[in-house]
Amino acid sequence: MKPLIAPSILSCDPSQFRPAVKQMLDAGCDWLHFDVMDGQFVPPITFGAELVRSLRGLAPTPFEAHLMTRTPEAHVNAFIEAGCSRVTFHAEATDHAHRLCQELHENDVQAGVAINPATPVEAILPLVGTMDLALVMTVNPGWGGQRLIEQSLSKVRRLREAAPALDIQVDGGIDPTTIGRAWEAGANVFVVGSYLMRAPSIAQGIEELRAACSSKS
Repeated sequence: MKPLIAPSILSCDPSQFRPAVKQMLDAGCDWLHFDVMDGQFVPPITFGAELVRSLRGLAPTPFEAHLMTRTPEAHVNAFIEAGCSRVTFHAEATDHAHRLCQELHENDVQAGVAINPATPVEAILPLVGTMDLALVMTVNPGWGGQRLIEQSLSKVRRLREAAPALDIQVDGGIDPTTIGRAWEAGANVFVVGSYLMRAPSIAQGIEELRAACSSKS
């Protein structure tokens, strides 16, 4: 596996989404990550599928929607139609995670399943073999700029032991000082937001993240 960088637009100035996304895509990011929040599962409200649709024509880079929403079943189709290649929903938000993974696959879309920091990894182990990606939240969802919760990396290790070929994503507190530890724990897909906004440029930030993983290989 190689490390994959999936910039999040959450920390971007909303009035500058399009130029910021263009920089992320031009810098060669592997995925573009949309943090969708409904004001219920997490307190903030962000954006919907129309934003995804409006940016879809910028590049062929795959888009993924991270649904931090209640009743994700009600929202997945809008993001599929907007052009997402992967939709990730929270195990805590649905009683029918297996069925929702099947529904996504029936629409030729990858299925991701996320867990919050307080949720044990055992909640998603039964989905190994069904989900395409497991997202381990390394901060409490809802806001960018938080510090990575180190204990969450033990869940990454447990998942990697159980599923050597599974894509394991981490989201929260990822920067050049933390990405190496997450990579060593077994993560291979990295959501990065606020760090890229602090970097001298988005392109340089992505390059530094890749270099930090290479130094741990």
